[in-house]
Amino acid sequence: MFDIKNFQENDDVKITNELGAFQVIEYQRDLSVSPSEAQALYYLAKMNVRKKQVICDVSKSNIILQAGAMQWTVGNVDAKTGVKGVGDLFGKAVRGKMTGETAIKPEYSGDGLLVLEPTYKHILLLDVADWNGSVVLDDGLFLACEAGLKHKTVVRSNVSSAIAGGEGLFNLGIQGEGVLCLESPVPKEELIEINLTNDVLKIDGNMAIAWSGSLNFTVERSGKSLLGSAASGEGLVNVYRGTGRVLMTPVR
Repeated sequence: MFDIKNFQENDDVKITNELGAFQVIEYQRDLSVSPSEAQALYYLAKMNVRKKQVICDVSKSNIILQAGAMQWTVGNVDAKTGVKGVGDLFGKAVRGKMTGETAIKPEYSGDGLLVLEPTYKHILLLDVADWNGSVVLDDGLFLACEAGLKHKTVVRSNVSSAIAGGEGLFNLGIQGEGVLCLESPVPKEELIEINLTNDVLKIDGNMAIAWSGSLNFTVERSGKSLLGSAASGEGLVNVYRGTGRVLMTPVR
């Protein structure tokens, strides 16, 4: 049995989102600042740049974290590596190297609370069921997820053009049923959502942060030929084809 005071109910704390086992809180003011930091933090708050934390109710679901994301736990909360053997360790190490994510993501279970490190990034909570059970992420966005979700490596279908365009060859794919927690460079209110039905989206740059696993993702010339691409002033673009959803930042 535990009792937490002066945390979620603190006057300077606002609950901004809740989904599944996750709750997102935002600090409206930071009272623990030094005089040298006060001016910068004042203007950060005026621009809506505030510290956020994710609270995970482990009694609702086991939680998988990006390594190093845990700040504290309370109650009966246990951590394990989630590695099932040498082969599994090798596979996770390879996937981590390819996608830029940590190779070993600890899994927490029990019936207490798990609190993550504070961040100035924006926290997104996605129900993978809303993405027809499969979502692909841009590098570095994964923060946590419910343990019922599976991780896999998604490979670009045209390797040569991806290399030429300076884009990565691999992305982290999440499949199954459960809630996914991401660290986004922009708030949810600014994200552009594009729903495709047997259509195509072309983006000049890596502005897409998440897209449906059902979409075919390639890197292609912006024109039908090298001459056409040169004439348009563009080079290679990221192309998403098929039926599914894309979340895109307005700037990156």
